[in-house]
Amino acid sequence: MRPAIKIGLSTASVYPLRTEAAFECAAELGYDGVELMVWGEALSQDIGAVSQLSRRYGVPVLSVHAPCLLISQRVWGADPIPKLDRSVQAAERLGAQTVVVHPPFRWQRRYAEGFSEQVAWLEERSDVHVAVENMFPFRADRFFGSGLPSIERMRRRGGRPGAGVSAFAPSYDPLDGDHAHYTLDLSHTATAGTDALDMARRMGSGLVHLHLCDGNGASTDEHLVPGRGTQPTVEVCQMLAGSDFTGHVILEVTTSGARNKAERDGLLTESLQFARTHLLR
Repeated sequence: MRPAIKIGLSTASVYPLRTEAAFECAAELGYDGVELMVWGEALSQDIGAVSQLSRRYGVPVLSVHAPCLLISQRVWGADPIPKLDRSVQAAERLGAQTVVVHPPFRWQRRYAEGFSEQVAWLEERSDVHVAVENMFPFRADRFFGSGLPSIERMRRRGGRPGAGVSAFAPSYDPLDGDHAHYTLDLSHTATAGTDALDMARRMGSGLVHLHLCDGNGASTDEHLVPGRGTQPTVEVCQMLAGSDFTGHVILEVTTSGARNKAERDGLLTESLQFARTHLLR
């Protein structure tokens, strides 16, 4: 019998609460671990302090999300190349199996040019998987701002300001980069209009990490509780449960609208129960 798939909680799932609240919540609700989102909060950047939290609450760190969001571009410095190195070192120190990283932004030219080689080099020298995550196009009018020259250039080229444009290189589909390992995010497939089951199949054995969440195809990233959107969340979970998948499934859901602890706990309990039901082996 194949071992049970471990189910973790992203520390981003308790936002606007902080990292410690995620460890506490994971321990109370029975999650198998957490994914550390490294971002603006000082504690999330302090790997020694995170290690202490892990021991205090008895909750392991299963994965580390590198600081590669637009809002975390200055975390651990402005150069994304050493930041990815540091993320792998953090995972090693915490005993995490995976580092989640987004494809480079197009304006990060030096990083983008050497990204595939850096990822491969890091994986050769570590047991940590560097799992590149699928992303989604940005609405041009939302991303650049209406009326800016970028929008005018888009019109002249025959594009529509409301259409999606990729801010990522070579694209928001990580399979275009031909990496060894991938993270599949089901909110991102919703926003991109991507067939999630097809992407999971194309990732094949390289799919080592799942961000379990949902979406309805809105132009913004939703990260709904799984089962509350249009994505094939059940089918993807069942696909992993029936395979030789040895990675982790992380609930990365938005609970910022919760009015109190009971509501937040309810959303995260529902998410965990969904995962346990459909990932059963």
